[in-house]
Amino acid sequence: MNGMTVVGVLLLAVALIAVITLAKAVRIVPQQRQDVVERLGKYKRTLSPGLNLLVPFIDAVRTKVDMREQVVSFPPQPVITSDNLVVSIDTVLYFKVVDSVRATYEISSFLQAIEQLTVTTLRNVIGSLDLERALTSRDEINRHLSGVLDETTGRWGIKVTRVEIKAIEPPASIRDSMEKQMRAERDRRAAILTAEGHKQSQILTAEGEKQSAVLRADGDRQARILQAEGQAKAIRTVFDAIHQANPSQKVLAYQYLQALPQIAQGSANKVWIVPAELTKALEGMGGALGGLSQMVGDLPAPEAADHASQVEREAAEAAQAAAAAAQQIHDEVRVAEAQATGGNKPQGLPAPEPVSPASLTEDPADQRERG
Repeated sequence: MNGMTVVGVLLLAVALIAVITLAKAVRIVPQQRQDVVERLGKYKRTLSPGLNLLVPFIDAVRTKVDMREQVVSFPPQPVITSDNLVVSIDTVLYFKVVDSVRATYEISSFLQAIEQLTVTTLRNVIGSLDLERALTSRDEINRHLSGVLDETTGRWGIKVTRVEIKAIEPPASIRDSMEKQMRAERDRRAAILTAEGHKQSQILTAEGEKQSAVLRADGDRQARILQAEGQAKAIRTVFDAIHQANPSQKVLAYQYLQALPQIAQGSANKVWIVPAELTKALEGMGGALGGLSQMVGDLPAPEAADHASQVEREAAEAAQAAAAAAQQIHDEVRVAEAQATGGNKPQGLPAPEPVSPASLTEDPADQRERG
């Protein structure tokens, strides 16, 4: 009974040892991971992803290295710029392990080494820049950090793919000063743009007024030219009509007598001086018109002979109207003189002879023959 118990315990121990040995001998490695194997404390080989067999109790896995690209965000670090300002810089690092053996044996903790190297390099780069350049030169700082880290971590079997600066935080007082400076700069640009707009507006307005004045002057000139041409054409037409009609002296006197009432109706005619010899003045005017008729020919045109009697009648009526207007003007002058002299009889002008309508239409030559 005791022998059977001992045999059972031995069989159980052998089975347990076999299971442990099998577990030690079989190793399954997942994708994007490498296991570094040591045999009796010395590097033996690197296990690739999949099923791998080891020598139990002789081979051992030293480290399990993740071959994927990793991202590490370092805490903000205080850095002093060249103008002695302390800024807080927060960085982000992207890297991947390209050689698991060197990453295991070349450095004890590559992640900590990368963090310290990044902080040291960042302080060296920022220390050579002032605050304004540091804020505007992020791409240059990133390239410099990537170059230094890649060169140093290459012998560790690590590839730094990208370094990014998340934030550069200057002190609160510096931020307030920068905001005021930017606000003043924006105000200055706004004032410049407003002045430029006002200047362009005035220039365009002046150019518009200039063009308007030029066009207005040109239009006025064209209008005056056309008006002068029209007046010249009208005068030429009247002159040609007079020469073609060949008017007599009586017709010219008749036209003058028709214009007398219009002259008397002028609003600016305040004082009329009527000569004593009104008949002689009209005779002189008739003589002048007669001389003009002799220049153009006093013989009426044949086609105008039919209207001679009608013209004489109209001339007689116009003569009567002119004589009445002259008599009325004479009376108004006498009244005005009486008011001016206080009722005394004026001595300046003799009484004119009465004007007969027939004397206005007769020819001066006929009157001289009768005289």
